[in-house]
Amino acid sequence: MRLRALRGATTVDHNDADAILEATEELVLEVMTRNSLEPDQMVSCIFTCTNDLNAEFPAVAARRIGLNQVPLLCAREIDVPGALPRVIRMLLHAYAPAESEPQHVYLREAVVLRADLAGAQ
Repeated sequence: MRLRALRGATTVDHNDADAILEATEELVLEVMTRNSLEPDQMVSCIFTCTNDLNAEFPAVAARRIGLNQVPLLCAREIDVPGALPRVIRMLLHAYAPAESEPQHVYLREAVVLRADLAGAQ
């Protein structure tokens, strides 16, 4: 097994707790699926949100889908003028088979953030 750092991002249409939770759940589950991860392989996860999202913590969504033993942290993204709005990003540290390729995940409008990663969308 090898320690991996997996990236992902998604967007929401508006600053609403349900929208943040739904988008975060979708993102976390997609990262888990594409990387064949189980919660016991996860070391930690950091979520960031752009300044226009504050209705809920993304970590709440991770807890709702069973990541109760994974240390989670929420933080603010740097407020860069002209940056994509209403973005939730994640950095997940997890153990995966050494021969597996990391699968990063960018959903919804966040696909523009890493268009260079064809398999990430």
